[in-house]
Amino acid sequence: MKDRWDIFCRVIDNFGDIGVTWRLARQLAAEYDIQVRLWVDDLESFRHINPSLSPQLASQSSHGVDIRRWTDDFPEIPVDAVADVVIEAFACELPSPYLAAMTERAGAGSAPVWINLDYLSAESWVEGCHGMTSPHPTLPLTKHFIFPGFNENTGGLLREADLLMRRDSYRATHPRPPEELRIFLFCYDNPVLPGLLAAWRHSERPIRLCIPPGAALTLAAPHLASGQSEQQGALCIDAQRFVAQEDFDARLWDSDINFVRGEDSLVRSLWAGRPLVWQIYAQAEQAHLPKLNALLEIASTGLPDAAAKAQRDFWLAWNGVLPEPDLPRLWQGLLAQWPALTQRAANWSETLAKEDDLASRLVNFRKKK
Repeated sequence: MKDRWDIFCRVIDNFGDIGVTWRLARQLAAEYDIQVRLWVDDLESFRHINPSLSPQLASQSSHGVDIRRWTDDFPEIPVDAVADVVIEAFACELPSPYLAAMTERAGAGSAPVWINLDYLSAESWVEGCHGMTSPHPTLPLTKHFIFPGFNENTGGLLREADLLMRRDSYRATHPRPPEELRIFLFCYDNPVLPGLLAAWRHSERPIRLCIPPGAALTLAAPHLASGQSEQQGALCIDAQRFVAQEDFDARLWDSDINFVRGEDSLVRSLWAGRPLVWQIYAQAEQAHLPKLNALLEIASTGLPDAAAKAQRDFWLAWNGVLPEPDLPRLWQGLLAQWPALTQRAANWSETLAKEDDLASRLVNFRKKK
């Protein structure tokens, strides 16, 4: 009999939460023959990365995953409908009727493995909190905290078994013009972007800028519709469409440098093995900066001092940390360190791939429990 897993996800903002849970659900179903049910409260947003969805349906199947609409009036469910593993993604809090059914199953001597899948971070405290448990104060249930991360003392990163092989095969069969610098730009609204666009328009080397729908495209080329291109000096802007999640990687593989945001696209850009610039989701009182600095420290490992400084300065400027940054100058500084940054990106990808991935660690954790 197949193991049954339920994953609960609330789409809070953008596509990070649903991006991670949908990728995890697909991998568990495809590689581990697990019966996965994904509960999502916003199917309309979900459809952007899974165009096969019908938001009107309360229940449907896609890529071997049972997808359910999570509504506020969550119905009572029988105890035998509770999964063997219940994943509460990013502290979304389980619906009360489901929690009650979990309690009933625990009372019958078969408590499900209850996991809170937390956000990715390179901060050192993550290693101490990963795997910790929290008994429920009133119910016979225990929650386990899993923190994705960048080493063996964390939950690891999402990575399908054949991902790097598919990446290398794609690049071998999709050659590009060597004189062109291709940039993928996926970011939140960013006030420093106009200065960078200006630098790209006056670049000595032709630049092709690939931008999916969003604030960046509105700023860079407001009249462009998806699928159209526009030449602005040395800069050619390609307005791209949203694609299904399984097609997203190819956009990163196609690029020489990837500007990415949030969690899911950050991890996928790491597997692309090319230089990247990360825009973190900003929080009140600069609470996001320790997380940004922690990742920068890891990203700079093994880099010569000049390359590490160029990368750090550009990342901090891109994230609004430096006051009135001179983005054109910092961009030239980044280009001057291109060989070292490119080699580091490739090495980092290969090093990370030697670690067990998040899905396999979750499966092994379930076996131990």
